[in-house]
Amino acid sequence: MFDSRQVRARRRRAENISNNGADFLARLVIDDMNDRLAGITRTFPNVKLIGARGPDLTPLLHKHGHGQTDIERLDAHSDGWTDALPQSESDLIVSFLDLQDVSDPAAYLSACRRALKPDGLFLGAFIGGESLGGLREALLLAETEKRDGASPRVHPAIALRDAGALLQHVGFALPVIDRETTTVRYDSLINLMADLRAMGATNALAARSRLPLTRGILGRAAQIYQERNSDPDGRVRAVFEIIWLSGWAPDQSQQKPLAPGSAKASLADALRTAEKDRF
Repeated sequence: MFDSRQVRARRRRAENISNNGADFLARLVIDDMNDRLAGITRTFPNVKLIGARGPDLTPLLHKHGHGQTDIERLDAHSDGWTDALPQSESDLIVSFLDLQDVSDPAAYLSACRRALKPDGLFLGAFIGGESLGGLREALLLAETEKRDGASPRVHPAIALRDAGALLQHVGFALPVIDRETTTVRYDSLINLMADLRAMGATNALAARSRLPLTRGILGRAAQIYQERNSDPDGRVRAVFEIIWLSGWAPDQSQQKPLAPGSAKASLADALRTAEKDRF
């Protein structure tokens, strides 16, 4: 689905653009990750960090006692990247704003699962499917009007329910999935698109159109976006969803669900008792 060469090129280009605050998503994820790491009582000596973008997370990991033996940064969009993930070697794998640009999320997560030692932890954050729906709609409608047809301009993304199914499918134990949404306001659609460019988050679909967006299409898209996503003061809204995933490599020491039929108390009896207590 994605052109890995274009993903890498757009991220490299973003590194050379003055972001003027366009790194706000990365900063939000780092703040949230700090809170999540603070709630983990264990330390993980050997860490793999996947996601060749954004700030160095090494200081944050060291702050919480992780990565004292090794922290290695990997690019999942480079050829043979899984060779740097030997089986059952890593204590902690962190995926940082990366999974949204991966053509085969199941293979990506499966490689991470195999690379973890028993009772090792995977922690990931990525841009979810509820993000930028207004932008997708405005560009699609504007290009259809101007060209009698349209090409996808905004990446499809993984929905929350599908993310949970993926974790279970590849064999993670104790999976946890949640999300955070952030609404950002801009002067116009053009300012939003400038931020996406500065993030390295522009179109890298393998089947993307090679026809550029003309000034007429962009102007019409900005008009549609303004009509459908503006506040009373004239500024426009953009919604970003960050989905968080965590899961553990299976180990005998972990909690296990009770076998069906092994409960020592009946739920029906408990409900009847509670009903009697009310009266």
